[in-house]
Amino acid sequence: MRSLQRFGPLLAVSAVTVVLSTPGLAAADEASNGKDTTYYISLGDSLTTGYQPDVDKDTDVAYTDQLYTQLKQRTPGLEHIRLGCTAETTESLINGGKCDYPNAKSQLDAALKAMAQHQGKVAYVTLSVGANDILLNCVSRPAGTLDAACLNSQSQTMAKNLAQIAGALRKAGTDNTQFVGSNYHNPFLAAWMLGAQGQQAAKESAPLVKAANTGITQVFKSTGFKVADVAGAFSSDDFTTQVNVPGAGEVPANVAKICQLTWACTKQDPHPNADGHKVIAGAFAAVLADSTAPGGDESPAPSEPATPDAGESPAPSESATPGAGTDSGANSPTVNGDLAETGASSSTPVLAGAGLAVVAVGAAATYFARKRRRGEQS
Repeated sequence: MRSLQRFGPLLAVSAVTVVLSTPGLAAADEASNGKDTTYYISLGDSLTTGYQPDVDKDTDVAYTDQLYTQLKQRTPGLEHIRLGCTAETTESLINGGKCDYPNAKSQLDAALKAMAQHQGKVAYVTLSVGANDILLNCVSRPAGTLDAACLNSQSQTMAKNLAQIAGALRKAGTDNTQFVGSNYHNPFLAAWMLGAQGQQAAKESAPLVKAANTGITQVFKSTGFKVADVAGAFSSDDFTTQVNVPGAGEVPANVAKICQLTWACTKQDPHPNADGHKVIAGAFAAVLADSTAPGGDESPAPSEPATPDAGESPAPSESATPGAGTDSGANSPTVNGDLAETGASSSTPVLAGAGLAVVAVGAAATYFARKRRRGEQS
């Protein structure tokens, strides 16, 4: 199994992404100063900030930016309030600590204040978070081992936090606000490329990620969010269809897509590349296009939320800054302290077949955020 070790952490936390950079906060200026101005608020971790390996700042390839471009075409006057923060967890999104937001204690607080300021004018809210909950709490360093008891505890805590976040956002919205969260693709499928043992591990990861996505979906629906099927867009469960990949031959469609749409096969980094973010944006856009009842039909967050069931891309634009996608870079949050290293120790074990301890991760995570210096993203 040693050849699989570099992919071990991906399976151990195979489920949530929800991982992100730190784009602009609070109120985007109402450039038009007109009555027709509406807002799209995006929240989350490095997935929402367009994190790319070997790039030292937020990029404009994020699915949130691509989605905004699509939404603006059908919603003239739409402005993007981009709040995502690289290495954000569900806890830090609620309480703060990863990024600093002007006049707000946390990313959630910033979002709620923006929604209050623009009451009745927030058309869309998207959320991707949870990936870092397990990575930052349950993976020991430098050994890189995983604590099963921690996995059990953190998965339940994350589900409760996610319900609190989604419920608070839903309550702050109006009947004209559409809310969408995401499930997650499975980057551990890249282990398929490592031979027979990797192929077995990739197969074993699929039901774990599917169980996690089921849990995430339950939490979002219980709080009135719709769910973007990112896993489906990445064909995450399709081991049947065979696709010819140059240099690798015939591989399952889900493996081909994970190599095409993320950095998992080339840089052992599970983050989506530009093409992957385009696919994720499409998954969100599809849900928004089908929405007949903005915000969904579900009720606000319950007090006891359901816990979860057990390629290269073009270089990001040099103009991408923490304020990209907003009208006011001055409102951008700043990174607060060190973040998790991209990647993980080569000694981190593959947990395929480890049973309930891994399934319990449920709404765990797949993303590693790069360590950044305080104030680097100014």
